[in-house]
Amino acid sequence: MGQYTIRRLLQMIPVVIGTTFLIFAAVWALPGDPFAGKCGDRPCPEAYVAEQTARYNLDDPLIVQYVKYMGNLLTGDLGDTFRGTRVIDELAVALPPTLKLTIIAITVEIVIGIIAGVLAGLRRGSFIDNLVLLSTLVVISIPIFVIGYLAQYIFGVQLGWFPPTVGTGAPWSDLILPGLVLASVSLAYVARLTRTQLAENMRADYVRTATAKGLPRSQVVRHGLRNSLIPVVTFIGIDFGALMGGAVVTEGIFNIKGIGGLVFSSIQTREGATVTAAITFIVIVFLIVNLLVDLLYGVLDPRIRYE
Repeated sequence: MGQYTIRRLLQMIPVVIGTTFLIFAAVWALPGDPFAGKCGDRPCPEAYVAEQTARYNLDDPLIVQYVKYMGNLLTGDLGDTFRGTRVIDELAVALPPTLKLTIIAITVEIVIGIIAGVLAGLRRGSFIDNLVLLSTLVVISIPIFVIGYLAQYIFGVQLGWFPPTVGTGAPWSDLILPGLVLASVSLAYVARLTRTQLAENMRADYVRTATAKGLPRSQVVRHGLRNSLIPVVTFIGIDFGALMGGAVVTEGIFNIKGIGGLVFSSIQTREGATVTAAITFIVIVFLIVNLLVDLLYGVLDPRIRYE
C-alpha cells in the first residue's frame, strides 16, 4: 500500500500542473481590457497601466506568464490582486467557511443518505422504500436555488429554527441549514445508490449461502453492506470536490463569504491569480480525498489488493 500511495501522490503532480495551466490560460487569455473598471468610471492612467502590465507580466507570452507564476507558486507566493491585496490573504478568509460548509454537507450526505438507502434496500416495496424513492426523486427534480430559498424562508424566517443568514466568521451553528441545502441533492443520490446496491447484493449467492449457514441477520446485512458501499464511497469522494467548487449558489443565498463567491467575483474582474490559486486548492483537496477513497476500498473489500 505504501508504494501505491507514493505512486498516486506522484501522479498528482502532472494533474495539478495541467489544471493550473488550463485555468490560468482560460482566465488570462480572455479578450478585453484587464484594467477596465479598475479606476472607476474613467480609464486608468497610462502610467498605471504600464506599471501593472510590467508587474503582472501581461506583455509576455502566455506560457512565459505561466512559468513565472508557477515559479512564484513553488516559493509560496500566490501573487497579488489588481487591488494590491495578497491572494493568500483572500483565500485565508474565504476557505474556512467553504470547508466547514462542505464538511457539514458531506456528513449529512453520508449519515442520512446511507441510513435511508439501507432502510429502503432492506425493505424493497415497503412504505419506507416508496417514501425514500419518492422523496429523493422530488429533491433531485427541484433546482438547488429553489431548495435554498424555501429552506431559508421556512426554517430561517418563519419558524426561526436556524439563522436565515450566516454571521461573521461563519460559526458552525449558522452553517447547519446551508449545509443541509448543499447536501440535499447529493443526499438523494447517495440514498438511491445505496438502496439499489444493497438490494442487489442481498440477492447475491454469497448472501444466500451465509443465510443458509445460519449466520445472524445483522451479520449477513453487514457483509452485504460492505460490498454495497464501494460505489457509494466512490460517489461521495467525487462529490466532495464538487460541493466545494459548486457551493456558489448556496453561499450566495445565505450570505456566506466563501470560495465560491470569491472565484465567481474574481472571474468577473479577471483576477487570474485568485482564480488559479482557488481552483488549484480545490483540485488538490479533490485528489487527496479520492486517494483516501481508493485506500478505503481495501477496508470495505479485503479482496482488493494494492500493487
